[in-house]
Order: sequence, then C-alpha cells, then structure tokens
Amino acid sequence: MKTWVLALAFALALASNARAQPPRFTGADVGGQPPGTSSELVPDVLEKVGIDQKLSAQVPLDATFRAEDGRQVRLGEYFGKRPVVLALVYYECPMLCTQVLNGAVAAFKVLNFDIGDEYDVVTLSFDPKETPAMAAAKKETYLAKYGRPEGAEGWHFLTGEQPAIEALASSVGFRYVFDQASQQYVHASALIVLTPDGRVSKYFYGIDYPPKDLRLGLIEASGGKIGTPVDQVLLYCYHYDPHSGKYSMVVMNVLRLAGVVTVALIGGFIVTMWSLDRRKSKRAAATAPPAPQP
Repeated sequence: MKTWVLALAFALALASNARAQPPRFTGADVGGQPPGTSSELVPDVLEKVGIDQKLSAQVPLDATFRAEDGRQVRLGEYFGKRPVVLALVYYECPMLCTQVLNGAVAAFKVLNFDIGDEYDVVTLSFDPKETPAMAAAKKETYLAKYGRPEGAEGWHFLTGEQPAIEALASSVGFRYVFDQASQQYVHASALIVLTPDGRVSKYFYGIDYPPKDLRLGLIEASGGKIGTPVDQVLLYCYHYDPHSGKYSMVVMNVLRLAGVVTVALIGGFIVTMWSLDRRKSKRAAATAPPAPQP
C-alpha cells in the first residue's frame, strides 16, 4: 500500500508541476485604478507601501479588536488550535481589497479543507473609521460566496483602533499609507498564513492564490497536523520560495523520490514473481504422480 501511495504522489507531483512565476500583483492601488495608472501616486508615497517579509515573527495576540457583532475580542482568541489565514484589507476599498477577498474565497472553495475545521480566517480592516456593521455586511457577502454556512464559526471580520491595527500590520510587515489627494488608502495585496501559535509562516502575494500552494502552506503552518500522507510526499517534492510566494518543484528531491518508487516497484515485482513461482512449484509437487515402487 505504501508503494502505491508513493507512486500516486509522484504522479501528482509531475502532473501539477509548473514553473514559478513572479507575483501577479504586489504593487499599490489607489482610486480604484491598477498600479501605475494613477497620476496622484508620487514616489515618496509608493516608498511607504509594500510587504516586508517577517517569517517566524510573532503577531500581537493581546491586541484587541471588534468582531462583526460588535464584541471586543483579543486576537489570541482565534489562535491555539489551527493555522490562520490573515487578510488585511479595508471594507470600502473601491477595487483591490475586493479582488483580494474574491481571490481568497475562490481558493477556499476549491480546498477540501474547511474553514473552522482545518484552519481559520481573520480579515481585518486597517481603516480605523470602519465599523462592525461594515464587517458584518462583508462577512455575509463572502460566506454566501464560500457556500459552506458552517464556515461562519471560523471566518472572522474585524475592525479596530489605530494602535492595534498598526501593531498587527507592523508585525507581519504590511506597510500602507493614506493618500490625502484621493482620500483612499494605498496598499499592497497578499494573504498571510500564520501558525496556530501566531507566527508568520507564509506569504502569498497578489490577488490570485493557487489552491495547491495555499493547501501546502496550511499543512506546513500546522506542523503536519492536517493533510494526508500524499501531501507530505508533495511537500518533499515542492519547496516554498519566499521571493515569489509560491511553491516550486525541487528537481533533486523528485529524482530521489522517483528512484525510491522505481526500486519499490521493481522489488514488489520481484517478490510477486517469486511468490507465484513458489506457489506453482508447490502445486506441481502436489499433483505429480507418485514415484514407482521398486
């Protein structure tokens, strides 16, 4: 059985292999326009915007926010059991944040992991003027798109005050700025996967999040507590590239695995043929006529 699991995993690794591409979108958005098209964006503003990778950094679990129902909550309430996907957006963003959430829910729908079971999601508005009512409206919209009502227990939409927002954003390296000319926020886009104890594990950039990458990221963040044996073999074949925010195939590991699978298959074939030959010899001995008596 183990041989067939390894063989299947190797086949899946080869079938899903794709060259790592640079992130589709890591720039800023303002005024609902794609990056680079707004005349109001000036270099000193753009220099303040981006994502600085802080792998293994601890998020402030004592920071307090408001849940979509208006309750005051500690960030740490959402940690301790499962990995957490963090999305930093603002709810009245005219373009980019909607694309981030649309890309996220599209990936969540494909995953056979369920929000609230294998992982949780925390969506936080970095606009301190936004309200729990706005958060509740967003939650209703995206739970409907997700299509699994039980996900309500695991997908949290938060608002908060500036100090708590800045503490969380800073801990994960998320830099944004309010543009006075357009009266909108300039920011980058990403999903950030955190470990159950609240440490930064993976960054997935842009607005399109491959479900395969997100799945592997969640498995690694969980310390292997979720997923299947096939996933563990895939993690042997794929390596997270922090520069691209994607998983790419490790050719040497694939060749090693191919060698192991080949040896296992050949060994299995030899054992099978030897067993068949022994059975055939025993049957021949049992049916042979008795030797003539002298």
